[in-house]
Amino acid sequence: MTMPQLSLSVQQLCGQDQSHVVAIPAENGLLHPSAVSAYLEMRAAAKSQGIVLAIASGFRSFERQLSIWNRKWSGALMLRDQSGRELDVTALTDDEKLAAILHWSALPGSSRHHWGTDLDVYDPTEFTNTERQLQLVPSEYCDPQGPCFSLWQWLTEHASEFGFFFPYARYQGGVAQEPWHLSYRPLSCRLLPQLTPAVLKQIIASADIAGQSAILANIDRIRQQYIDNICEDNGWTNTWCG
Repeated sequence: MTMPQLSLSVQQLCGQDQSHVVAIPAENGLLHPSAVSAYLEMRAAAKSQGIVLAIASGFRSFERQLSIWNRKWSGALMLRDQSGRELDVTALTDDEKLAAILHWSALPGSSRHHWGTDLDVYDPTEFTNTERQLQLVPSEYCDPQGPCFSLWQWLTEHASEFGFFFPYARYQGGVAQEPWHLSYRPLSCRLLPQLTPAVLKQIIASADIAGQSAILANIDRIRQQYIDNICEDNGWTNTWCG
């Protein structure tokens, strides 16, 4: 596979500038042009085999991620433990808040969705009835009765043929398992090393972000546990979804 040219500014890398992403034909959302081309090829291949593939979320801005982060830190959005149980935000230390948020949501500036290389996918035909809403939970994909099970099975076999992999195929002590999350490897593998602790410190220090001092004090650990800690293989050596 030919490696596309790639040069992102710090602002693009961290989601503060979206000039590096473009619209996706017949889809909602934005992706890097090279990722768009690969995605369209994959979508067409899936369709030819009776699988419907659509994007639930592509590019996300720093501002959107910041809003989610600040509302979770304050308790305006529910905080959950790793088992999904609700947490009392008033009873948590700053370090405990960090762990609770980062298990489910990326630190603003560090989300792979900022790059235009990563996307959340689903089968839209299973959600035409408004009574059923996509939740983006593992059981929707890994349970044989789940609405996106056939799509997930097809992707585990074929996504790598188009340059995509699952960075959160398994829980590895950092981000929760996300069987819906695909990453375009030819770009994302070159962008991840550029997201250095120095870049993150620069972005966080200049942001109106809740828990700023705790984030800056733990930036190296956050990078190691929640940003670098991804599944590098193409498939799923363990298909259990918890």
